[in-house]
Amino acid sequence: MDIQEIVRRVVEEVQKNMNSPKEVNIDQSTEEIIYFPEERIKGVEEPHNAASIERAQSITPARIGIGRTGTRMLTTSYLQFLIDHAAAQDAVLRDVSDDFLQNMDLYKLETKASDMKSYLMDLDSGRKLSDESVKFLEKNGDKGKNVQIIICDGLSSSAVEANVVDLLPALIQGLKLKNISVAKPFFIKRGRVWVQDEVAAIVNCDLVISLIGERPGLNTDESLSAYMIYRPTEKTVEADRTVVSNIHKDGLTSLEAGAYLSDLIEQMLLAKCTGVSFAQQRSFNM
Repeated sequence: MDIQEIVRRVVEEVQKNMNSPKEVNIDQSTEEIIYFPEERIKGVEEPHNAASIERAQSITPARIGIGRTGTRMLTTSYLQFLIDHAAAQDAVLRDVSDDFLQNMDLYKLETKASDMKSYLMDLDSGRKLSDESVKFLEKNGDKGKNVQIIICDGLSSSAVEANVVDLLPALIQGLKLKNISVAKPFFIKRGRVWVQDEVAAIVNCDLVISLIGERPGLNTDESLSAYMIYRPTEKTVEADRTVVSNIHKDGLTSLEAGAYLSDLIEQMLLAKCTGVSFAQQRSFNM
């Protein structure tokens, strides 16, 4: 029995057990294409306390109560682990597509990180724009607005493509309804959070918000964060930034995030601060 036949039988057995038949298509002449069911099974057979397992599974996406065979995890769980791990790697290494940027009307700038190795190993390279991007922004940037929105791939291109389609229009609409001027958004390839400081200095905005892909995990590769900073300077530190994280379909959804962020930005512009200072003012006013 060859390896392809073994794979076929394993996947068919997994799908049978999950009562979710999916197509299994292995092309002998090209590459293997296996459609694996996304639903995760509850693998503990005849548990002593089924209610505890169900409660734990209902409040976390972590791998709890997946069962075992001997001293090892079930084949289904192992295959799902490999799929999730591969998705996390792809989210980091894959670029946001040019078609996506074109459809969203986002001009692409770049940082000094010339490749992914530089981006991952040299943190400062992702915190500064390339010379060409600086020149472009100085010439074409939308100057003197209340808010500048930046989209960065960060550590998850998947998060950008999964969330920005709904989040960006909702955020812009929410800000404009509050009579807050918004500069034309743009995309920064291989950008880190601190690149927003340089951008703010060039376009002379009051507040800059970066929508950036979070480090992917084995539960989701589509989580996005929003980092906001009011009038950053050379003395700006992390405590001066406000972050809203876990923006994804199973967390804070894209549309909800757009509405929430616009309300939050309005408050920050009135307070003229972000980060710890804003949290203290907010707490005092409450």
